Parts: sequence; C-alpha cells; structure tokens
Amino acid sequence: MLNVKKYWEDLNIMQVNRLTTRAYYIPYADAETAFNKKRGESPYYKTLNGSWKFKYYKSVKLVDEGFYNEDSYVNDWDNLIVPFCWQVNGYDECQYTNTNYPIPCDPPYVPNENPAGTYVREFNIAENWKGKSKYVMFEGVNSCFYLWINGAFVGYSQGSRMPAEFDITNYVRSGKNRMSVLVLKWCDGTYLEDQDLWRFSGIFRDVYLLARDEAHVIDVFTKQELSEDFEAASLNCEIETAGSCNITVELMDNQGQRVAKGEKLIAGKDNIQLNFKEVILWNAENPYLYKLYVYSGNEVLLFNIGFRKIEVLDGVFIINGRAVKLKGVNRHDSHPELGQTIPLNHMKKDLMLMKRNNINTIRTSHYPNDPRFLNLCDEYGFYVVDEADLECHGVNDAGQWKEGAFHLLTRDPKWEKSFLDRAQRLVERDKNHPSVIIWSMGNESGYDINHIAMAKWTKNRDNSRLVHYEGAAEQYKGSTDTAYLDMESRMYASTEYIEKYAQNEGNKKPLFLCEYCHAMGNGPGDLKDYWNVIFKYPKLMGGCVWEWCDHGIKTETLDGKEFYAYGGDFGDKPNDGNFCLDGLVYPDRKIHTGLLELKKVIAPVRIEAEDLKKGAIKVTNLFDFIDLSDIALSWKIEKDGQAVQQGEITELALAPQASQVYELGYEIPKASENRFFLTISCTQKKDTLWAEKGYEITFEQFELPVEKIHSSLKKCAYPIAVKKVDNLVTIEGFDFCHVFDIYDGAFTKISKNYVDMITEMPKFNIWRAPTDNDRNIKDKWIAEGYERAVTHVYDVKITNTSSTFVEITVNFSLGGYSRFPVLYGEALWTVEGTGEISLKIKAKVRDGIEFLPRFGLQLIMPKGTEEVEYFGYGPHENYIDKKQSVKKGKYLLAVDEMFESYLVPQENGSRCGTEWAIISNKLGMGLKFTGNSEFSFNAAHYTPEDLTAAQHPYELNKRKETVVNVDYKMSGVGSNSCGPELLNKYRLEEKEFEFKLKIAPVFKEE
Repeated sequence: MLNVKKYWEDLNIMQVNRLTTRAYYIPYADAETAFNKKRGESPYYKTLNGSWKFKYYKSVKLVDEGFYNEDSYVNDWDNLIVPFCWQVNGYDECQYTNTNYPIPCDPPYVPNENPAGTYVREFNIAENWKGKSKYVMFEGVNSCFYLWINGAFVGYSQGSRMPAEFDITNYVRSGKNRMSVLVLKWCDGTYLEDQDLWRFSGIFRDVYLLARDEAHVIDVFTKQELSEDFEAASLNCEIETAGSCNITVELMDNQGQRVAKGEKLIAGKDNIQLNFKEVILWNAENPYLYKLYVYSGNEVLLFNIGFRKIEVLDGVFIINGRAVKLKGVNRHDSHPELGQTIPLNHMKKDLMLMKRNNINTIRTSHYPNDPRFLNLCDEYGFYVVDEADLECHGVNDAGQWKEGAFHLLTRDPKWEKSFLDRAQRLVERDKNHPSVIIWSMGNESGYDINHIAMAKWTKNRDNSRLVHYEGAAEQYKGSTDTAYLDMESRMYASTEYIEKYAQNEGNKKPLFLCEYCHAMGNGPGDLKDYWNVIFKYPKLMGGCVWEWCDHGIKTETLDGKEFYAYGGDFGDKPNDGNFCLDGLVYPDRKIHTGLLELKKVIAPVRIEAEDLKKGAIKVTNLFDFIDLSDIALSWKIEKDGQAVQQGEITELALAPQASQVYELGYEIPKASENRFFLTISCTQKKDTLWAEKGYEITFEQFELPVEKIHSSLKKCAYPIAVKKVDNLVTIEGFDFCHVFDIYDGAFTKISKNYVDMITEMPKFNIWRAPTDNDRNIKDKWIAEGYERAVTHVYDVKITNTSSTFVEITVNFSLGGYSRFPVLYGEALWTVEGTGEISLKIKAKVRDGIEFLPRFGLQLIMPKGTEEVEYFGYGPHENYIDKKQSVKKGKYLLAVDEMFESYLVPQENGSRCGTEWAIISNKLGMGLKFTGNSEFSFNAAHYTPEDLTAAQHPYELNKRKETVVNVDYKMSGVGSNSCGPELLNKYRLEEKEFEFKLKIAPVFKEE
C-alpha cells in the first residue's frame, strides 16, 4: 500500500510546494516567435504531452508503494495519451450526474475506495537548460495529484480546472529524468466541483516544462485607465520578479508600431507606467488588441492588451461609455470523444460558430477554461464571464431538505480557505485578458461568509471588472450582504419577472440572466419573448442561454451502431439521464435549429416595415460600437415562391444604435391573385475570422400589401357514384375511387387513377412524442390518456347526396382508457366530383384538463412517398414559438430532410404557418393538403408512438411508409425542461375550435 500523507481529506491543505498562481504566459526568446504564439517554437518550453505509462486502480489503497522510484518497473503498464480523461479510455466508468454527488455526502470525507491512476514517463532536460530555473506546469488535473521526480516527492495540488506549477530545479538533471504522478478521483475538493457534467478524471489538460533565467519575471498584472473622453490611456504594469531584473516593456499597436515604452530595474515588485494618446478601444465587435512585450534577460513575454472600461451607471451595464446587451451562452468544456480534453482547433470551431450566430458573450460554466481559450476570446471578440471552479449544490439534495441546506458549505468557516483559493487562482491566472469583463464566484453553492470573502478579495485585487454570483439571489435566503456583487443574477426567471424587475425603480443593479432558455432537445421556444423585454429595458443586461453543446459521448452498441451516450447508458449510478443533452449544437457541433432561432432573435441589425407600398424599410444598427459599413443589404420579391424582382444596397454606413429609412425602389402590382413576399438579407461584405464574404448575418421578411383577386375559374362538376355495401361506402368519380368505413368513421381508401394514397385509415391525433421541454407536463398528459387516445364513433350520417358531391357526418370522441374522453367532435367529410375531400371539424375539449400537445389528422401514406413540397415556413423545422429563423416560401424536400434527429427521439420536423403541402412519390403522385387558415404539418417515417418509445436514435426502426400529421395547431416547445412553463399564448388550450382542411389526390406534374 502506498504510504503518502492523506492530503485529500484535509481542508487546511490544498497544495504542497505548489507555486502561487500567476498570469498565464509562455517565455520566448524573441518578439517574433512570441507574436506567432507557437509554444513549441520557444527554446524555454518543452511539452510533456504524449504517451505516458499508466495503471488504474479501483482504490488508492491498492497502489504499489515505490511506483514513483527511478528504478520501478513500469514496462508492463498500459500506455495512455496525456492529456486525456481516463474514463473515455476504458478505465473506470463514465458517469453523468447533475446535482447529486457521486459519493456519500459527508464533507470533507470521500470514500475509502477512492479510484486512482498512476502515471510515469521519462523526459530529457537539454544541456542548454543548465543554469536555468526549471518548472513544470499542469494546466488541469481532476481531482488532485501527488508529484514525484526521480523518486523524490515534489508536491501536491488540488483544484481540477486550475493550473498547478512547481519549481523542479532541484529535482532534475541534464539528460534523462523520470516523472511520476498519482491522480485520485476524489478529494475534499470534489464537494466544490459538483458541476452538471460527466465526472471525468485524470490529467486532462496540457503538461509542460519551462526553463527560466535565474532572475526572471514571475508575474505581470496590466492595469489600465482611460481618460473621460476615451482618447488617452495609461497602462500600469505591475511586475513581480525573482531576483533583480532589468525590465523593458513595449506597447505595440496592431500594425506593429510602438506606441509606448518603459524601462526599470525591478527586484521583487514594482510598476512601470505607460501613457499614450489616441487609444483605440477593445470591444467584442471590434476586438482591437495592442501587444505588450515584456523583456527581461533572455526572455520575452507577450500579453494581449485591450483597452476598455466596464462599469454600472444608474443601474445600466456599460462598456466604454455605452450600454451593452450580453447575448451569450453557457459553455462547458465538452468533446464527444475526448471528454473534457479540448484541442485548440475544437475551441476555435466553437468560437467561429458562436460568432456566425451573433453570440457575443460566453460564461465559462462553471470553471476556468483552458487559458488559450481566453486568448482566442480576446482575438475573436467575446465578452467573457469567467467563473470560479465552484459548485456544491449536491448538499441541498443529500438528505431531508431543511432551511439553509443550500448554504451549508459557504456558511462553514472551515471551508473559507477552499472557497477563497478558487477565486484567487481564477483571477490571478486570467487577470490580463481584455475579454474577461466579469468575475463569477461559482455557481449554485449557496451564499454566505465564504462567498463574501471571495467577492471581497476579488474586488480588492481587481476593481476594473464586475463581480457576479447568482447564488446570492433573494429566493435562496442566504446572506443579504451583497455589497461586493455588482449585479443581480437569476436563472430561468420568467419574462414577467424580469420585466417587473426592470420597472421597479428600487432595483439599483442591472439584472443578468446567467442561465435562461434551456436549450434541451427541440427548443428553446421562448427566445423572442425574452429579447422583446431585454431590448426594451436598459436595466436588463441580457443573458446566457443554457447551454452551448450537448454532452453526448460517442460510443457504439454491441452490434456496432454509433450513438451519443448520456447518463445511465454506462450503468452509472446516480445519473441524470439525458439532462446533459441540452445544447444549441450537437456533440459534433452540428447546429440545432434552436441556434438558428437564437441567431435571428439577437441579430445586430433590425429591419422594420416603414411603408411597404412605397418600398420603404427602416434599418436599425443594434451594434454598440461599429457601423454597418461592412454589411450589404440585398432584397428580393417572390411571387408564390418564385423571385420576380431583386436589388441591393451596398452602402450602409449607419452609426451604432442609429436608424435610417431606405427606399428599395421595387414595384408591386395593384391587384393580383398571387402572394408577394419581400425578403431582405444582411450579409458580410468581406471575409472574417469566422465567416466568408456573403455570409448571412440576419434577414427579415414581409408580405407585400397586394389587393387580392380571386380566381374566377370553376372546378369541373364531374358526376360521382355512391355505393354502400355493409359498412363500406364507395365513392367513385371520373378518375378517383374513395372508400369510407361508416363503422370506424374514416376512409379506408383514397385513390386517383388507381394509385392508392393511404395504407391505413386516417385518424384524429392529439399526441406528440414528448420533447425534452415537455418533461414536466408529459406525466399530466399521460394521466389524462393523451398518448393512448383513440376515436370512438357514435354515429355516421350520409347526407346531401347529389350527382356531384356527398357529405358524411361523423360524431366522435377521443379518449384513453380509465379516463373520460378528452374531447368530443363532429367531423363533416365532403367528397366532390373532382375527388377532393373537404373536412370540417368542430371540437369541444373537456374542462379541467391540461392543454393539448396538438390536434390534427394523421395519415399513413404508402412506400415510396418521399417527396414533400409545401408553401409555408422553412426550410427547417418551426413551431408557433420557434419560427423567427425561418422564411415563408415554397420548399421542396425529401421526407428524411424533414426529420431532425435529436439524441433522444422526440417531436421534431413540424412546419407551422403552412398554407398548402403536397406529399407524394417521386413522380408527384400523392395528396395535397390545403387549409382554410395556416396549419402545422410534418412528414416522417416514424409515428409519434415510435418516437415516444425510443430512447436513442439507433432504437428507431424506420418505416417504409410515410406518416403525415396535418394539425390544426401544435403547442409550442418552450424551455420548461428547466425554464418557466410554456406561455399561455403558445398552448393549444382552446375549449372549442373549428378546423377546416381539404385533401386532394393529385398528380402534381400533370
């Protein structure tokens, strides 16, 4: 058994010999290589990433004593790439849990059976490093680790997502050396790292060596001040050294021209101040960076410098003197194959996708990210809410709930050192990044003396940024001392709540929605409602959607089918199922339709109709700092989906927050039987880091006010023959034959030219496969029998028979076993001599039950029905509360293109606002659906019941037939998986309604 001191359960010891956290940097030999930011080009940097010898133990007690010795035999150990999480390499089990601790809640103690991983690798120290001080940096190790070099104990550290640096000068020699690391899965820090994520372990971020001059710069803190008119700036460089150093600092603009220089001999701590005029400010829209070079001996350090001022004035969040809205997302470190190990290109991909979708803010939920990520945020232009590695909401659910349980650890003075350590290491590492505008003191961990200590220390150390912590919200009933917090913060507050907050003059701080619009599965559906309110009130800062990506783990079934796993798929207990699949993008960064909705709602350009008859539109620049000179505006007019006119405006030099009316110069007919839509698109005029020239930033669409002339053409009144045999009524016309079953109250056959259009009797349907956002309402739906509702026919009457049409009236109800019927209805079916079927439904819903998921008609069409053409919103799925990102037009899609494959199968692919739809085979033979008013429809190879039963896409068995749902209405999707209930205006809660639909068998190519 390994004989080490048990630091992992000692609240007084969070490190042994670990150096004080400093600002992130890499020393280079010259300014040119520093500017290139390639760490491997520095002669003072050596990566230890690569293959290590590795051995996993189910308990630390099984670790062999002396494994760290220089001569210990490790050749028979496994090989493991570093950085990596050991769970995604087959060691231990992958486990996803949200609030519940994966261990018994007995702080600070963790299970005796504490899994451990031992790492060993040999490395070389070059001869030219002789005489240098030598350091090893671990950027991230979960959850704690012990370090030995050449058999000698070097130190200990905990705090998973923060760097740990050790001075190893006296432990290494030139030539070959051996490093050994013991990593434990759990420590007392585990109680503070209860984030909503997969619980990974191991050396998951970069490890590297640094060689430094004996006298060198230890730390740099760049503090800036701007003149009141923002024309002049001073940069106070607070520098700490080891030994006595002649320091030169140079500030260069982005053209490589020096704007200021300073020199000083520093031994210990001192300041060098730089002053200059005509400063160019940094912001997320124009991330102008100066470069600060710090020269000392043989070393050059480089820091991004962005001049900006962050403050709150009269309850309004201000950057550089202007009110700013934070249009953000919460982002976890998550990779579908590497776990929490995030390659540099993966970070870039995330940021490019965010910029392409008009996102300007990132909350690093709920821990510091890789330091290179912040460098990228500086360069791409993002406002960052930088969060401490702190979340301990598991204490609230660990036993019988009692008042104050949420605040258990933050109220306990024994934990103050642990809490404070996490704030200090966050701030010290990231203090020089201009992208960091807000320090966050963690997440969902109560609020009391320990958080107050964190916020107070942070304010004293850095008063140039704001301090945030949502756990201080009044509803949690923690400490009322919020003097060191600069804003109010809420999670999933309703639109009604935030509007009342903004209207209350007694609220002196701005309100930030650190989490809102839970983007789980098919959603979110309430983004527009939130931003209508946020844009309206200056006191509302904006917020961050929960969250950026689905945390699925790429895996395979036993028969080799790939899928993204979620909680419980590995037998992990406890687990929170698919609650980790709540992002705006899939694990592989394929975009959810919810991200397209967010892109449109927060777009930086607003277009409104001024006078459409005269071709006048109003354009508003919603950017805070830049004009619209880099954006082109193009427009087109479509007649029933076909472009008939188009034009562009290439000069939009519109100042920030300014509006202007533009004349497009189009002509519209005074009267027409056609529909005309004006679509306006705003695109980039040049390439950027994240998108190519011509990329669409946003759009707007209007129907033009054209007087309608209705067609005078009359349909041919072909004669029909009606024949009744037993319970079947056959209606035969010129080129069609329909059969109606009066016992079941439905058609058994609809055909044209002997081509059958249905394979089963159509049925009325109220059920949809529950979305993730239906998780809180679906049990009530099921209790009322919605998912098992069937039609009961009371009577059928055949009336108004003539030579050219027949009417069939069906009185029916819909209901499930054990419950009274959900609704009662009368369906009037009319078959005309053209073969067209008209349906008129009058329905009455039972009082006292929940709103309906949907109401409509479901048809099963035969194999080969693969083509969908429709006039409505598209091209992607849309719902009554999720349709800002779609355009009205004519679309032609395959049935499979209608389908959105969520990682947990659910309602998807519907199109609301539809005026007509044709579902046909590839020859155009099928059914045309036309509504008296707009309707919702979808077409898929799965029934709602198929989707309901499946837990993963691989469990779906694709039908050869096509399932068509044509709905009077579909309730909205909302964000109630974690957010507020679906707004009433988006619910199908009418107690009486009427639905009219025409169904025509067609050969559309004729």
